[in-house]
Amino acid sequence: MTHRLFKLSIKYLPAITALITVFSLPVKAATSFVAQRAAFGGNDEVNWLSLGKVFNPVTPDFSVFLPNSFSTTSQGGLGLNVNITPSNNPQITPPFVFQTLPNGIRTNFASGDYILFGGIDPTGFQPPPPGTPAPNTLGNGKPFTISFDQPVFGVGTQIAVDVGNLEYETFISAFDSANNLLGTFSRVTTSSLALDNSAVFLGIRSDTPNISRVVFSSSLPQFGLAINQVSIIGVPEPTYTLAILVFGISGTVLKVRQRILYSHKAK
Repeated sequence: MTHRLFKLSIKYLPAITALITVFSLPVKAATSFVAQRAAFGGNDEVNWLSLGKVFNPVTPDFSVFLPNSFSTTSQGGLGLNVNITPSNNPQITPPFVFQTLPNGIRTNFASGDYILFGGIDPTGFQPPPPGTPAPNTLGNGKPFTISFDQPVFGVGTQIAVDVGNLEYETFISAFDSANNLLGTFSRVTTSSLALDNSAVFLGIRSDTPNISRVVFSSSLPQFGLAINQVSIIGVPEPTYTLAILVFGISGTVLKVRQRILYSHKAK
């Protein structure tokens, strides 16, 4: 019987291979926009606290400023590179991470969030008292680009601009490994210092893991751009998934063949 099953597996190997090939064939991807983190369904995340450099406005330490391009790793172990386009204004600081708090730097992200910020022109800047609008200080609002070592299904984050009395538009664009644009989406919003988690969420999802790079930007590049933690829909381990598929198909074929053999013996 063992010999027959072995011959059977050899006989049906082309069929099994064909089925696996069909499952592996590329399909035309479709992207969609997600406007709420709760509906995004991420399974991985990048929290900017993990960089180990947080700017404290009470006791400023300029050594925690970041380069405009740096690499980091998600909580799930996914490698990624962040590039913040440099400002042309020499007065603007390098990028930095800060924690938004009532007694610190206030934003319209949630209190306690760690924020990646493009930079600010500190010349003459004075933090406004509570209850007053943002002072519209110039900053670096050039695009943030995040590139992934391995393509993913989706990326999203909350985003805001350091401006208090102007309406503006924020954008997310996704690209594949060949630099083809997969989709661009945007939202119109305003900012505040309310610490009320009202910063808009921009998320983009694809039905295949083909997102290699995303770009976040705004319609007001003269004011500082900021994002909080980045949610990611990563790719499951491909080897394990394929092994399950092969095992399942092989098992089904063998069971069918066994039933045929037993049916012949019973006659």
